[in-house]
Amino acid sequence: MIDEILNEQIRYTLKKTNFPNLGKLYRGKVRDNYIKEEKRIIIATDRLSSFDRVITTIPFKGQILNQLSSFWFEKSKNVVKNHLISVPDPNVSVVHECKTVPIEMVIRGYITGSLWRAYQKEEKFSGIEFPKGLRKNQKFDEPIITPSTKATHGHDIYLSKKEILDKNLVSKSIYEQMEEDTIKLFEFGQNFSKKNNLILVDTKYEFGLKDDELLVIDEIHTPDSSRFWIAETYEDLFGKSEEPEILDKEFFRGYLMETFPETFPNIKPDENIPEIPNDIKVKLAKRYINNFERIIGVQFNPDTKKDPIERIKNNLKNAGYL
Repeated sequence: MIDEILNEQIRYTLKKTNFPNLGKLYRGKVRDNYIKEEKRIIIATDRLSSFDRVITTIPFKGQILNQLSSFWFEKSKNVVKNHLISVPDPNVSVVHECKTVPIEMVIRGYITGSLWRAYQKEEKFSGIEFPKGLRKNQKFDEPIITPSTKATHGHDIYLSKKEILDKNLVSKSIYEQMEEDTIKLFEFGQNFSKKNNLILVDTKYEFGLKDDELLVIDEIHTPDSSRFWIAETYEDLFGKSEEPEILDKEFFRGYLMETFPETFPNIKPDENIPEIPNDIKVKLAKRYINNFERIIGVQFNPDTKKDPIERIKNNLKNAGYL
């Protein structure tokens, strides 16, 4: 039944929105942002990005990610303050408009991914020199923070705390509060995930300032911003030097590189995107739904009223934003 619903919904995926009266539009890779006075209305579309490009749209992706992020913001609001005001629609979050701090706080509980690749080359990472003898996917004694800045194109740039303060990218007091909040949120996320048989491996947090108050912004603990492993099989697989079971969208990156090796991973900014078959879109949607249900332990209820634009418009009107 779910395959039938997803195949039908492919025709109605939310590619973009256009509400001129909602505020000044800033269109990100996957979200449309409308800014008016001191509020930002974020509409999560069904766009899927990979390799720094929007590749396709996936049924219900926007609803899934918006509801995931709003769930975490609500659950963690007493741990660290965040920007969420209300959720008037499954795809929409109304948040405080903040001045973005130009540093992403990446926190890692295990050595894997880009950090493992750097470790193999004996390179420092965010100014940190790691001890010899670590194994891939090994747990750290304590989580480590590897802050980064957003590059104009391509990969993020990892910096040390000293470099960030020397460049005056943020004040020492704000940076240290970000560090403290990052550790609190990560600990909260890991403990909650453990209840659902998951390991929150690493994640990133973004921060903004509203009237000099530091708030968590953007999204938290979604498959797009975080890496999750299946907890019950981790120790056994690690003991065998095998890869952990993952809960994210990495298989799509592998699919792109294997199916279109002439295009990925080095796709150019103006290069045409290959057509993605419907069966892959359905597979991706099912992965996102499974992620949603595994991460927060709640069944996903898709809005099957086909085109979501009218529903979004009506809900924004009812909430007094249109």
